Amino acid sequence: MNLSNNATELKLLQTIIIAALEAGKEILTFYNSNFEVEFKRDNSPLTSADKASHKVIERYLQQTNIPILSEEGKSIPYNERKNWHKLWIVDPLDGTKEFINKNGEFTVNIALVENQIPTMGVIYLPVKKTLYFGSQATQSFMQTHVEFDDDFQLNLNSEHLKQIPLPKSNRKYCAVGSRSHMNEQTQNYFTKLEQQNGDIDVISKGSSLKFCMVAEGTANIYPRFGPTMEWDTAAGQAIVLYAGGKVTLTDETTPLIYNKENLLNPEFIVFA
Repeated sequence: MNLSNNATELKLLQTIIIAALEAGKEILTFYNSNFEVEFKRDNSPLTSADKASHKVIERYLQQTNIPILSEEGKSIPYNERKNWHKLWIVDPLDGTKEFINKNGEFTVNIALVENQIPTMGVIYLPVKKTLYFGSQATQSFMQTHVEFDDDFQLNLNSEHLKQIPLPKSNRKYCAVGSRSHMNEQTQNYFTKLEQQNGDIDVISKGSSLKFCMVAEGTANIYPRFGPTMEWDTAAGQAIVLYAGGKVTLTDETTPLIYNKENLLNPEFIVFA
């Protein structure tokens, strides 16, 4: 790929990758210490790491002059947001329960949404130092052994980057579900998949890693019948889309969209 093409998009992509890497570095300073846990009004957990990550990411994104919708940012009324045809959607620490349980399955999520569809996304897994990114300009890639570096340069020809493959048809069908939010409806859906595909593998994962598993071809499908917010899914949807997959409502046709009046997502399914 000629990096001189789509220069603006590639510059934005590099910016959010660096933001995610530095946020991940900041998160790990808390992860390796005795951190305190607060609870928000909806009884969901919040740590100092969430807040610190938000500040790091906000510092980078403010330089782009594109408005920001973040889980840990201020509440923004729809009357203001509805005029945003382009915005960042951010989850500074996706999988706070996984962070608290110290199982490593938490991520930093940053997405660019244009006209309600994600056009760019970055997911960084700080503990494993694994980076996923995708955009209209680049397709989707995964890179391992990535840490924060001020001089990080996006290089799509690097041997350390590989285009995420689609699932292979010669292995057992695999479905992935939420580690923290498995429910009866999801179990029933897995039973339906078994009836259609024979014996299947079912894997539980935390945070947006479920999107990454579908994008990289280690899972065929991720159905979600529990509540999620837009910042939980936007970056993952971008990475799946530009790896050749789909994210739809349960009708398996209508795409999941963003910057809605109600930021709570409807039920959805992620397909390879």
